[in-house]
Amino acid sequence: MGVEPTFGYPATLDIDYPDREMNRMTTILRIFAIIPIAILLALVTGPAFRSGSTSYVTSAGGVTFVATLLMLVFRQKYPRWWFDWNLALTRFSLRVSAYLALLRDEYPSTDEEQAVHVDIPYPSALELNRWLPIIKWLLAIPHYIVLWFLTIAAFVAVVIAWFAIAFTGRYPRALFDFVVGVHRWSLRVAAYAYLLTTDRYPPFSLRP
Repeated sequence: MGVEPTFGYPATLDIDYPDREMNRMTTILRIFAIIPIAILLALVTGPAFRSGSTSYVTSAGGVTFVATLLMLVFRQKYPRWWFDWNLALTRFSLRVSAYLALLRDEYPSTDEEQAVHVDIPYPSALELNRWLPIIKWLLAIPHYIVLWFLTIAAFVAVVIAWFAIAFTGRYPRALFDFVVGVHRWSLRVAAYAYLLTTDRYPPFSLRP
C-alpha cells in the first residue's frame, strides 16, 4: 500500500485558471446562482457520502459503487457503460463544485467539458485485484482524515477568494491552485476507493 509519486496517476484533474477579471456580480451571488444546477445534480445522484470535497453515492442514480464492487469480485468485469456513467457523473459533479468554489465563471454544463478537465482511464478488470475492492474504502481512511482538514482549509480559501474577487476581480493564483489541489486529491481517492478504476494507492499530494 506504499505511497507512490503523483506522476502518471490514473485519475487527473486540471481546471483552467481564469487569467482575466472575473464577474464580480455572479461571484457575490454564487450561493444563489448555483441552486438550479445543484438541484439537477441532486436529482441524478440521490443520497450521498462525501470524499473530501466531492460526493459519491452507492445506489442507482448515482455512482455505481456497490454493483461495480460485486461485479469485480465475482465476475472480474467492469461494464463499460457503468464506467462511462460514473465518469460522466464525476465530471458533472466537479464542474458544479468548481463553480461553487468560484474557480470558474461559466455556468456548469450538464454534458460539456468546459474548463474542468477530468480524465480517468477505463480499467482492464482482469488486471485489477478482484478482492481488493472489498477493503479499498478501509485502506483509504488516512486520506479521509487528511481530506477533512484540507476541505476546511479549502473552504477558508474560497471565502478569502470571494472577497478578493469582489474587490479586485481576480482569484489569487496561490489560493486557486490550493483549492484545485484539494479537488484533485479527492478525485484520486475516489478513483481508488469508490470508482474502483485503479489499484494504485493515491498519493498524499495536491500536485498534478
